[in-house]
Amino acid sequence: MKIARFSHEGAISFGIVDGTELVVLKGDPMFAGFDTTGERVSLADAKLLAPVIPRSKVVAVGKNYRDHANEMGGEAPTEPLLFLKPNTSVIGPNDTIVLPPQSSQVEHEGELAIVIGKIAKSVPADSALDYVFGYTVANDVTARDLQKSDGQWARAKGFDTFCPLGPAIETDAPGADASIVVRVNGQERQAGKLGDMVHGVADIIAYASAVFTLLPGDVILTGTPAGVGPLVDGDTVAVEIAGIGVLSNPVRRP
Repeated sequence: MKIARFSHEGAISFGIVDGTELVVLKGDPMFAGFDTTGERVSLADAKLLAPVIPRSKVVAVGKNYRDHANEMGGEAPTEPLLFLKPNTSVIGPNDTIVLPPQSSQVEHEGELAIVIGKIAKSVPADSALDYVFGYTVANDVTARDLQKSDGQWARAKGFDTFCPLGPAIETDAPGADASIVVRVNGQERQAGKLGDMVHGVADIIAYASAVFTLLPGDVILTGTPAGVGPLVDGDTVAVEIAGIGVLSNPVRRP
């Protein structure tokens, strides 16, 4: 089941995606369940928003695909390499990624995102998936030059608009064979399989929850395959994960 957050006629709502329509829900399904209002809204008439705005944090995992770790000049870490992005970095489908004046080398990183559905603290891996509400598509936009010059990742990963999410939350887990592909202006840049992750979803949740209490609505980004590359003014970047959807965003320099 796919759950979208959307605006229509001045109101923000949640809905179940049903073909070309949204079945409107009475509230946020993470807290209010899946009761419907009886109303349907055409997807063509709705503006899709980021399917979740993390209430506390976006947790991300670096170098979680061996080929990406290699292209960055190192090996994949033996334990998940965690960092944080602020929730103010989150934008939705078709929202603009703004290139900051501080950077001349902004790059795309397409990723699977986990949406946490209930409070998780030090959960074991064998029950970690019980804490997942669903999965969506993410772009861990990165100012690569600042990442290198700063020696840590907070500024490079944390600019406003640097965490596009969407287009919807899929409540069913994608399979290991599900593909992740990033295209810029229609040209393929990144491609991989979710099963190529060094640390899988359950292990990441267990590891992260041993450090931070994960709250409902928190998002975990799971890493990117090889092929990261530049974004410049006028580009359109699209991240596609089979079974979840396509997250597309224009890129502009103000």
